[in-house]
Amino acid sequence: MPRRIFKRYMPHPDSIREHKSLRFLGTLIHDPNLWHLNRHSVSRAMLVGLFSAFIPIPMQMLLAAGLAIPVRANLPIAIGLVWLTNPITMPPVFYCTYKVGSWVLDTPPITLPSELSMAWISERIATLWEPILVGSFITGVVLGVVGYFATMLFWRWWVRHNWRKRQERRRNPQP
Repeated sequence: MPRRIFKRYMPHPDSIREHKSLRFLGTLIHDPNLWHLNRHSVSRAMLVGLFSAFIPIPMQMLLAAGLAIPVRANLPIAIGLVWLTNPITMPPVFYCTYKVGSWVLDTPPITLPSELSMAWISERIATLWEPILVGSFITGVVLGVVGYFATMLFWRWWVRHNWRKRQERRRNPQP
């Protein structure tokens, strides 16, 4: 796996550990596995980060951090993945999770009006919240598990691929 790419954009663990707003966590964030880039910690970070990204709550980054610490996932990657659902992507993502929740709960989905307004949302919030929550949870779990196994498989492929290239270079040295 291209660790150099990750390391280039990740903050140094010491700067995060010493950040004044994170001091309340004490020694919880001193676990080296929260900062290592290995197959297991990155795969766990994919699981935690993707799951947290699809849960429709404010401060999803705290949820990702809270889940990453006990499962010893890479903390910066787990928190960074939460930004898949940002203000631009939230409407289509949560509309899709609403559709999934409607399908699972076997309720007819509400059609969107031509012009979406806060008044329309406040009128329908009583019927919208349950399908959105169920759909978000299911989508988060499914995509988190898919991300976990895809990362594990990709990492293993990458290591084998590089190993074979190195072996080939050793057998056939270029002049």
